[in-house]
Amino acid sequence: MANERIISAVLAAGLFAFPAVAAPEPAASGAESVVRRLTPEQYQQIIADVFGPTIKVNGRFEPIPRVGGLLAVGAGKVSVSASGVQGYDAMARDIADQVVSPENRATLLACEPAVANKPDDTCSREILSTVGKLLFRRPLRDSELQPLVADAAAATRELKDYYAGLSLTLATLLVSPEFLFRADATQSSSDGSRRLDGYSKASRLSFFLWNSAPDGALLQAAAGGELDTEKGLARQVDRMLASPRLEAGVRAFFIDMLGLERFASLTKDAVLYPKFYADVPGDAEEQTLRTIVDHLIARQGDYRDLFTTRHTFLTPMLGAVYRIPVPENGPNTDPSRWVAYDFRADDPRVGILTQISFVSLHSHPGRTSPTLRGKALREIFLCQKVPDPPGNVDFTAVENATNPMFKTARERLGAHATEAMCTGCHKLVDPMGLVLENFDTSGAYRKTENSAAIDTSGALDGVKFTDAAGLAKAVHDHPSLTQCLVNRVYSYAAGRQAAAGEAEFVKYLGKGFADDGYRVPALMRRIAVSDAFYRVAAPAKMAADATAAK
Repeated sequence: MANERIISAVLAAGLFAFPAVAAPEPAASGAESVVRRLTPEQYQQIIADVFGPTIKVNGRFEPIPRVGGLLAVGAGKVSVSASGVQGYDAMARDIADQVVSPENRATLLACEPAVANKPDDTCSREILSTVGKLLFRRPLRDSELQPLVADAAAATRELKDYYAGLSLTLATLLVSPEFLFRADATQSSSDGSRRLDGYSKASRLSFFLWNSAPDGALLQAAAGGELDTEKGLARQVDRMLASPRLEAGVRAFFIDMLGLERFASLTKDAVLYPKFYADVPGDAEEQTLRTIVDHLIARQGDYRDLFTTRHTFLTPMLGAVYRIPVPENGPNTDPSRWVAYDFRADDPRVGILTQISFVSLHSHPGRTSPTLRGKALREIFLCQKVPDPPGNVDFTAVENATNPMFKTARERLGAHATEAMCTGCHKLVDPMGLVLENFDTSGAYRKTENSAAIDTSGALDGVKFTDAAGLAKAVHDHPSLTQCLVNRVYSYAAGRQAAAGEAEFVKYLGKGFADDGYRVPALMRRIAVSDAFYRVAAPAKMAADATAAK
């Protein structure tokens, strides 16, 4: 992955230290236990972790809705349709066939049968118990394991092929709800409350920090009760934060928060924007992720500085859009063709808001949209909900970019916003979005639109500025920026929005984030070692908290 050498060097040097938690954690009620469907990325990562990266996952996944700004929360609101079950079944059979294939079985399976065309219950038990523990994120009970062994034997006798019989049984594991869904199991605590049991703790922790199932060491810690002690839990959390796999967890969170999965279907008008090649969306997404990982993990930087940094990474493809020469080969070019790059102090590009990923995602295929950009800024980074437009709004004035009366987006929006039903919302979003009008829908820089000079003045909640650098500084200093991230990270980790009885705990996280210099790994650690992260409230308690909040 990006920056892996730098991150490994930081970890080896012991520079990735975390400050001690100064203030005591406030009591939190928790919320009801959550059942979440695996995301496509989690499914694929688990298959790679359990069976190896050579196993391919072929098929389509049913979409997950975005709830509270996150797919991670939406994953707790969905089930699987009949067609979805068929899709999972086809993927499972294909994966299992790859695992038992002649070229893979010797390295991926724990043993081989005594006779290739007859059942071998001992070998099947070893394979299925090993694989099942990793897929289910807990050891299989004998009542689960024994029927699987019996099914493998029956299929082997019918097909006269041990590996064909085993393949069918492995596929059964891969379509089980115990694999496809992350269900929280709870246990009683000494104070009468309920908390996640050891294996559910391990699962929640691993998906939060690594975006995958627990590894063997974490499952062993769960089995031995280590995760039920403060020191034991902290030891495992620190081990996981010190692993290069943390990058996968940080990437997964920001892909979700920023909605970068939309790049898979992003298109631009090829006639108007010929430099926006098929590879540009993927490179644009990767540029932002590399910038984030480098700044937050390798450099242990202040989260707010993501909006003002001029340090990033480019490929020749992105360089063509940015109009920056990037060498295709040379001593500073790694095998993936990425090079570190710092925009000059006088360059209009500053921070992640001016990168192609943001300005192109929040635009239309053939034109920019200050409204979409301003709305995204408020909703994604400040956690401020902007109302959707009424269904009967006339967008003709905005959409006609060739109208000689209104040459620029500012002029078109000014004409459109005269409608009474539109004025309020546009005041919320347009003053920030218009500042980014120097960047067209492909992300390329421009000074004019339809031969008319672009006015990039704007304001954000009373702070005025004249260019993107001013907007970046205003976002950096906005009082809602850091608490919004805290809310997003906790919701992502817990798979739900914070409950009413967790309000003080979320404030505590915000205060700790500030005390830690707005370092995201420190925030992740504070959540991961907290009591609130694993506490579960009974439905009656949840109802009482909701009533009290009202």
